[in-house]
Amino acid sequence: MTARETALQDRLLSSRAKTLLHHPQGMGNYFTFKAAIDILGLDWDDIAPGGVYNVTGAGYYDMGYMANHIGPSKAAVEAFKAHSDAATLSVYPPDCTPELKALVARKKFGRDLSPEFEVLGVEGAQGGIGYVYLTFLNAGDEVIVTDPGYFHFVPAAEACGATVVPIELNAQNGYRLQPHEVEAKITPRTKMIVVCDPINPFGTVQTRDELLAIAEIARRHGLVIFNNITHNTHRTDPEARQIPMASLHSDATPMDHVVSVSGMSKGYGMPAIRVGFMGGHPALLRGAFLTKMEITKIHINYPGQYASLAAMQDTDYLARSTETIRRNYAHIKETVAQTPGVTIPVEPAYGFCMMLDVSGAGVTAQEVTVGLLKHRIAAIPGDGLGDVKPADYLRLNYSWPDIACFEQFREALPRAIEESRRGDYADAVIAFFERAGTERGNRIIEAIRSRAVPRAAAE
Repeated sequence: MTARETALQDRLLSSRAKTLLHHPQGMGNYFTFKAAIDILGLDWDDIAPGGVYNVTGAGYYDMGYMANHIGPSKAAVEAFKAHSDAATLSVYPPDCTPELKALVARKKFGRDLSPEFEVLGVEGAQGGIGYVYLTFLNAGDEVIVTDPGYFHFVPAAEACGATVVPIELNAQNGYRLQPHEVEAKITPRTKMIVVCDPINPFGTVQTRDELLAIAEIARRHGLVIFNNITHNTHRTDPEARQIPMASLHSDATPMDHVVSVSGMSKGYGMPAIRVGFMGGHPALLRGAFLTKMEITKIHINYPGQYASLAAMQDTDYLARSTETIRRNYAHIKETVAQTPGVTIPVEPAYGFCMMLDVSGAGVTAQEVTVGLLKHRIAAIPGDGLGDVKPADYLRLNYSWPDIACFEQFREALPRAIEESRRGDYADAVIAFFERAGTERGNRIIEAIRSRAVPRAAAE
């Protein structure tokens, strides 16, 4: 960027936008397979033709972005087609049809519609994140989040002027929010607790007792809970049980301070339709509705709503896709077991995202990401997910229906590690983080250089 362009940003951009320009979790400032495309000198049209966000090129498998590669059910596609006509395309739709609202309330949030619980349609779960923050956060508020956590929980809150207070996920707390750790982080400025359950990126789920305890802590301190349950459709572990916080509501334990968000992208393979939902007490959703109307004034599209209705009623699709996801995870476990230096920090219980720790192989996840793409596997390292082990963690999506993806990953992973151990990608990755100019990036540069020393000594 030229000095003139920098000056233009400084003069005209809002403080919100400036917060994101050099944020370590701002798009373009953290490492992904997209940076690897340029490092390897590959053709973007071969790997991500048409400007799509995930890899769709022939011969490549995207195990990075959280698109559900199983795709939508046939029933959903047929419903989308059937309602893509002049009658439905020529009017402004409601935020949700009555049938869809009722089904979402029961199936996603575990509640019935009532004077104490309402559902609002939003533009994907991602839209729900934005509306939650804009509706409830003021400058100076504090928000408790997990680290690592979903990319946008942190920068979106900070763009609202809030301060993020992280809780590290590790083996000691079972990679879950523990009530006593939450309580210890609360100050007079705390406004919100983000409970992402299942937790992206580990796929772990909170227990019922943990959820009730966190809800009680929030109620006692007058806080709002943002319960993101986007990844709760597929149960990787047959013994696990994910519980939406809204479903725990009772006279004794009211959940009127909980705002829940989910969508159709992860569980039902329809990210392109941008259909998501917020659930909560009408008094709170009224604020979100007004915020939504003044910011975007967009209701989710009719064809997408009917496709969502059909998808959530297709029980055969859910059973088949869950079987596929369990098969895929078992394959990855075998691959990790035969790859020295690579471990799974915690086994996922729900969803189709997981973490690998590659630090034992003496390499960084960023270097491995480049090597994997060279061998036609796209992945995302941990620096976009937080300050905890950003150079160690590699996040994987294991939703591909084609087992060839996982066979290719099995071949690609040791090759990528060996190339990284040779230092093939070190300079290029360092150059990326030097351009990004973030503190987190500087620590990764140090990690790359420090790990190069023992490699050189061994040689």
